[in-house]
Amino acid sequence: MIRIRVSDAPLNVAAETVALDGLGGGAVATFTGLVRSDDGVDELLLEHYPGATEAALEKLAWEAVERWTLVGAIVVHRVGAMKPGEPIVFVAACAAHRAPALEACSFLIDRLKTDAPFWKREVRGGEARWVGQRSSDRDAADKWAKPN
Repeated sequence: MIRIRVSDAPLNVAAETVALDGLGGGAVATFTGLVRSDDGVDELLLEHYPGATEAALEKLAWEAVERWTLVGAIVVHRVGAMKPGEPIVFVAACAAHRAPALEACSFLIDRLKTDAPFWKREVRGGEARWVGQRSSDRDAADKWAKPN
């Protein structure tokens, strides 16, 4: 089971996790990302390319399912305006054992930050600016490259 959703609706982490409970796995690993308030961020606006964003997330989910033999994966990402402390992303992986579930969950969050088409604008003290990809995000994604 793979479920992908991009929405401006608030995330309900508990409701998302329930979808994995009955799949027969022995482990469910989850990650919830929150809008950070570091450096005085007042608001985060996330835009995306409908259709392309969901396709990129689905491709990542299928890669995780195949690579770690998952029984389920969920990726939910918010778009629109959000305040610090609000959930922005939720990923979950369900597998027979904890190690593959944890690894797949890490893979999903690391890779979606670089592989999915999102555009991020931060508002700080009334000033808005677009934010580019961080080198630390690229480094985290690169560690999941398959050896040739």
